[in-house]
Amino acid sequence: MSKGKLYLIPSPLGDNEPAEVIPAPVLELLKSITTYVVEEARTVRRYLSRAGLKGHIEELRLVELNEHTTPAEVEAMLPLFDEGNNVGLISEAGLPAVADPGAALVALCHRHGIEVVPQVGPSSLMLALMGSGLNGQSFAFRGYLPAKTDERRAAIREVEKLSGALHQTQIFIETPYRNDALLADLLANLSPQTRLCLAADLTLESQTIRTMSVAEWKKIGFSVGKRPCVFLILK
Repeated sequence: MSKGKLYLIPSPLGDNEPAEVIPAPVLELLKSITTYVVEEARTVRRYLSRAGLKGHIEELRLVELNEHTTPAEVEAMLPLFDEGNNVGLISEAGLPAVADPGAALVALCHRHGIEVVPQVGPSSLMLALMGSGLNGQSFAFRGYLPAKTDERRAAIREVEKLSGALHQTQIFIETPYRNDALLADLLANLSPQTRLCLAADLTLESQTIRTMSVAEWKKIGFSVGKRPCVFLILK
């Protein structure tokens, strides 16, 4: 029995019109897919409607895959590809399967010989690195730092030590409501000369990308607020 392909479909990073940030060939591809694995169905319905599928959303099959999905439930998604049926994977924002539960579906496809086809779209991590002025030759994405205060502060010091030893940009993200708590810990635990970039609301009119030393950040009393933000440091 032939299997369909898995298309990795990017989504906007914020409240953009899809045509502003998603290439036209990807928007055209959406019209040919009827089965989607998504992180949150409500968000994807809105995205697909704005992307040109308004009036056809109820014809689509949406299967949720999020942090609560078990390995057995992911394995049970294999029949979605039966009879040559193509499947689209869409995360909440940006590129699917990067710091995203959808990676489990990509791994499933590789185990079963199903072709995986990444599509072009906005990446908050790469946009932040591009705009930071920090080392783009050597960098590492650390995902989320620990949520517990003592563990997070220890992780900050360790990440800074690694950045200095390798001259490597360190990139990480945080849940928006904890942005300012993380920023406070960064300013309290990083060396004054370490450069820190905050890249918030990328691709939106409210976009902020700013790189300064920790000593300079301390002088201005900046607040990120509850905006999607990428944090980058280089010692």
